[in-house]
This record gives sequence, C-alpha cells and structure tokens, in this order.
Amino acid sequence: MCRRLEILLISSTREVTFRRLKILSLSSLTLIFVLTPFIFVLETTSNVPLAGRAALAAIAIATSSVSTALVAWCGRPYVTTLRRLDFDYTASQSPDASGDPHTGAAAVEMTTLTLGLHKRMTTVYDTAFLVPTSRPFATWELATAFQLADSEVQTARAQGRIPSEETVAETRTVDGGLLGRWIVSWDEDGVGTCKEVGKVVRYFNVHQELLGRPIR
Repeated sequence: MCRRLEILLISSTREVTFRRLKILSLSSLTLIFVLTPFIFVLETTSNVPLAGRAALAAIAIATSSVSTALVAWCGRPYVTTLRRLDFDYTASQSPDASGDPHTGAAAVEMTTLTLGLHKRMTTVYDTAFLVPTSRPFATWELATAFQLADSEVQTARAQGRIPSEETVAETRTVDGGLLGRWIVSWDEDGVGTCKEVGKVVRYFNVHQELLGRPIR
C-alpha cells in the first residue's frame, strides 16, 4: 500500500512563467490558424499573387508551430510538485518478503504539465534510478542502465530475485490512468537494462536548492 507523505517541493514562481509561456504559445498558434484563411479571402491593396499568399501563410504557421514546439520541449520536464512516498507492509513482512519489489525503497511522486496544461503524475519507486542528465532544461533523468553492488547481487541471487524484471517508474494521468512504465530487466550478474513501455515522463527539472532535504 502506498501513501503520500510530506511535500518536498511546491511549484515556484518559475512555474508561473512556464504556464504563461504555454498559454501564450497555444493562443498565438490558434490565432494563426484562425486568421490564415483570411489571407486567401480578403482583397489586398498590394495585389499579392496566390502563390505569395500561400507562402506567407505557410511561413506564419511554421514559425508559430516551431515556437510552440520549443516551449513544449523546454517546459515538459519542469516539476511543479514533488512528494515523498512510503509503502506500508505488516510487521511480519520484510521489504524483500512482501512480494513488492519497491517496498522499503525511497520513492517519490513528481507532477509535471503537458503543453495543454494537463497534469502528469510520475512515481519513481527507487530514487537511485534518478541520475544527472545532459538534456537542457532538466536536472534528472531515469537511468537506462544500473549495476547492483556485489552484496546486493549475492542477496538477490540467494532470494531468487534475479534474473527478473520490475517497474522502476510509471506515469499516470491525474485520474489515475496509466500512460507508461519504465522497466528494468536484471540479469544474473545484477546488471539492469531499462526500457520504456508506453509513454513515461523520463526527464525532470527540479530546483534542488528548494527541496526540504535531499531525495537521492
């Protein structure tokens, strides 16, 4: 059973900037599509030929579309809220015996927004899989590979937990609909290879200086 604990990060003033940029970008793109037909309908004093009008319309649409795509790409990883999660299990169950590979692990839930301002809730069941990223406008990314420590490999072998697969992270809508999972496949040497199933939010932009305490 999962329960939400304290909020470690609440959206800062920069989220307002991203939100306004998204609204402005979507509004301008919508306005371009609405006004473009008038380029072909209205008479112009300059007598621009049809080919010229088509070129102007194409340039306007392309410019607005590119700017909207850039705003979406830059703002997609921005985390508005970050929560620490806890997985409950009975006193008779150890984290390894509970049947849940995430029990006892450090887990967080991060909220991001799409270009249409729809919330995406991404649960990362083990923050060890959050690693620094080289992607601009992002702080962390979900790891593509992972190596267990020797002691963990021996323990996992003894308990028959490797080779195996487990879900590292999953992204859901605000209503709980599953969009995608980030799954790690462990081999017998404790080497994990990750893959995406569905559509999962992989990159996160977090202001670590605003966190109440480190999560990694």
